Amino acid sequence: MRFFPNANTGERPRDHCPPVMIGAVPVLIPILFAGLFLPPIAGAQPAARATHPHKEHKRDYRREIELAEKQWRTAQLAGDIAAMDRLLADDYFGISVAGQLNNKTQQLERLRNHTLVLTRLDVSDVKIKLVGRVAIVTSLAQVEGVNEGESLRGTYRYTRIYKRYPDGSWKITNFEVTRVPNAS
Repeated sequence: MRFFPNANTGERPRDHCPPVMIGAVPVLIPILFAGLFLPPIAGAQPAARATHPHKEHKRDYRREIELAEKQWRTAQLAGDIAAMDRLLADDYFGISVAGQLNNKTQQLERLRNHTLVLTRLDVSDVKIKLVGRVAIVTSLAQVEGVNEGESLRGTYRYTRIYKRYPDGSWKITNFEVTRVPNAS
């Protein structure tokens, strides 16, 4: 359809457009806008909006991570290799107090050989950040024990990253610890 008048006659040509289309646009615009502002037809309403599944998942995930953190602490203090094996993901990487990069096998070996033995692990200032199926945990820890034959005592900050697997389990994929200088 051409919208410009014919230069010779000044008339709008209507022969290129079916007659139905000529007046259809002005009629359709109010109908489309009415659909935006009118309430939905009874029975055609979307699912209830009162509950937010996303928030419920986050609450559940937070509780699951808190439990996993307790399990990790207990396994670490007890030197429980089987429990630690369940908690660490197969692609786990951790950075130790000494700056060593350890994969899952190496970390379990450190526990098995008593390279790392913790006798105190008091955790505080725990923060859990959930990003989809990933949880990032940071904490402050008072630690005592032995690492590679040397006394280990002090205050440390750590970051532990968990990933939620399709079976519903959370596994630690990454860990890093940093000594807090001049803290007791």
